[in-house]
Amino acid sequence: MFKKKYSKPQNRIDTLIGAGTVIDGNVTFVGGMRVDGQVNGNVIAVPGSPSTLVLSEQGSICGEVVATHMVVSGSISGAATASEYLELHARAKLRGDVHYKMLEIQLGAVLEGRLIHMNDSDQEKLVSFNTSSTQ
Repeated sequence: MFKKKYSKPQNRIDTLIGAGTVIDGNVTFVGGMRVDGQVNGNVIAVPGSPSTLVLSEQGSICGEVVATHMVVSGSISGAATASEYLELHARAKLRGDVHYKMLEIQLGAVLEGRLIHMNDSDQEKLVSFNTSSTQ
């Protein structure tokens, strides 16, 4: 009867990993995050609140990535989960399985992995799994 409202992407960048920066380890963030550098570890948004990850052309992540909204122009080597929206720009390279609700792939993007569509019940399981595994 009533459709579930989707959260809006974060317009504000709360966290910036600058070009030339290399992080070895997992990153947990809230709100908006932009990666221009390199992360060797998982990048996970705090469950239960809207989040946006922007990965620029020079940015790269080697690990699992989880966020509400993702805009990818750089490279990800690992599984990616966008609980609401994933946008792959023309120079994006994603090597790993992708869990998504809505997906946009521009001409030229490279995706090596499985595409797995999530419905509302899958989303509820994902949130409960993430909250129980972080405690």
